[in-house]
Amino acid sequence: MTASPITEAAARPLTALSEEERLFQTTVRRFAREQIAPHVREMDEAGVFRKDIIRQFFELGLMGIEIPEEHGGQGGSFFQCVLAVEELSAVDPSAGVIVDVQNTIVNNAILRWANEEQKRRYLPKMAGGTVGAYALSEAGSGSDAFALSTRAVEQDDGFLITGRKLWISNAAEAGVFILFANVNPDAGYRGITAFLIERDFAGFQVGKKEDKLGMRASSTCELILDNCRVPKSNVLGDVGKGYKIAIETLNEGRIAIGAQMLGLAKGAFGHAVAYAKERKQFGQPISNFQGVQFQLAEMATQIEAARLLVYNGARLRDAGMPFVTEAAMAKYYSSEIAEKVASRAIEIHGGVGVTRDYPVEKLYRDAKIGRIYEGTSNIQLVTIAKGILGK
Repeated sequence: MTASPITEAAARPLTALSEEERLFQTTVRRFAREQIAPHVREMDEAGVFRKDIIRQFFELGLMGIEIPEEHGGQGGSFFQCVLAVEELSAVDPSAGVIVDVQNTIVNNAILRWANEEQKRRYLPKMAGGTVGAYALSEAGSGSDAFALSTRAVEQDDGFLITGRKLWISNAAEAGVFILFANVNPDAGYRGITAFLIERDFAGFQVGKKEDKLGMRASSTCELILDNCRVPKSNVLGDVGKGYKIAIETLNEGRIAIGAQMLGLAKGAFGHAVAYAKERKQFGQPISNFQGVQFQLAEMATQIEAARLLVYNGARLRDAGMPFVTEAAMAKYYSSEIAEKVASRAIEIHGGVGVTRDYPVEKLYRDAKIGRIYEGTSNIQLVTIAKGILGK
């Protein structure tokens, strides 16, 4: 059976959008439904995202939303990035990941921390056809992000980097990587430095692709660095300041993870509403039963609360106001309700909900990672607590 359409009610934002933002949102939504939706199941089963769709992301400007027009981008806002991630994730969260990492992590870091020469060299690539990836995590460095063991040794006019990165999103497709290594382990986190690494650098290799529970079409790979030579001109920001780049970039990226999970929940809810209206028991649609209505009402309320948290975080960021606590709230709450809404959507579908003939099974699998990556739910609670206690 084909997937149920996402209802307009599920897609309707209740926070004020400008006409430009609404047009942008509508365009991305239409693209996702028309161009991505027919291929979602195929990509999930293959564990590979279609290259032609990624090419369309670039053609539509979705991979360079905040990049200035003089560098080939759209000159848009962070809020528009969030809208794009939300709408794509409502159809396929794997699509949301690709656009999210590109815009709110990689492009964002280059825009904020690169020098002018690096911007001229890399921003046109990121807007014009090169996928980016962000390489921080390692086997022993997850929530303790700065326990990384990848080492960069200064030599002549560059650095030799040796180590192994794990769980790197977009790695299979990426041509540019923002990678973190320690140039002075004795200094602890103050030795961590960010580097711009290109895929064809000697000593750099993309390794095994993970076989995952969900988000299967979004590539997650290991990176292997064996005396990878990186010129000094490819240091992003200052030597020893990589920890600051990582923290501040991830703080912003968490708002977009919230958008991913918001979109996922919105998609699952839309399928649940559509199915409840068409599925009949005891001679009438199950949407007529108060028990089902209560479930849908609770789901809708949770989605609206998540949307307001995500949009608020994005608006604060664009306004240049403090947003770290609000970003953590958005990421925490959206990832929690995405799993709950997807689970409830399966229950409303009944037995068919656990089969691959219906899309809610996939969305439930996709939801699990939301509480883990870019800071677990516990890490978000720590951040929120520090914010409200002024620590």
